[in-house]
Amino acid sequence: MQFRIRKTTIEGLVEIFPSFFEDERGLFLESFNIKSFEEAGLPTHFVQDNQSFSKKGVLRGLHFQEAPFAQGKLVRVVSGKVLDIAVDIRPESPTFGKYESFLLDGLQHNMVYIPEGFAHGFVALEDTIFTYKCTHIYDKSAERGIRWDDEQLGIDWGISDPIISGKDQLLPTFREYFEAATAARR
Repeated sequence: MQFRIRKTTIEGLVEIFPSFFEDERGLFLESFNIKSFEEAGLPTHFVQDNQSFSKKGVLRGLHFQEAPFAQGKLVRVVSGKVLDIAVDIRPESPTFGKYESFLLDGLQHNMVYIPEGFAHGFVALEDTIFTYKCTHIYDKSAERGIRWDDEQLGIDWGISDPIISGKDQLLPTFREYFEAATAARR
């Protein structure tokens, strides 16, 4: 697998552009190759693959799992287009509370590796099939989230009236989540 990596301003968060081959028959690409990922210093231990379909305008997130079930994710779009968001929620990180956005496109075939310690979400800009490989099995008891429209984070989702699940509408703000998490550790 040949690919190009674009590092971001946040340590560990990278965008990956795989090579792909097109001809009159269609297209071929490798979305994962353990040897190539090892050589690039990227994680290679994935234990769960997920796929979702989202209609245009659906916003999912911002989701994560707490330790010891925290997940790294290799995310990509099979078809369609999303604005993908990764927020650094590692309190010890110099970029704590910062985010990066990525335009993931089924025609461009780009992917993002999101390490453990990030909240993740996306908004479907078209009807989209979205896949992600996870470094840890999903555990419902560790499932957490932060409001997509949190003022402190100030994320520009590029959409004014997204379709949000009832569950995501009830998520705490960034500040509320971390105040509660700090209080629980005392």
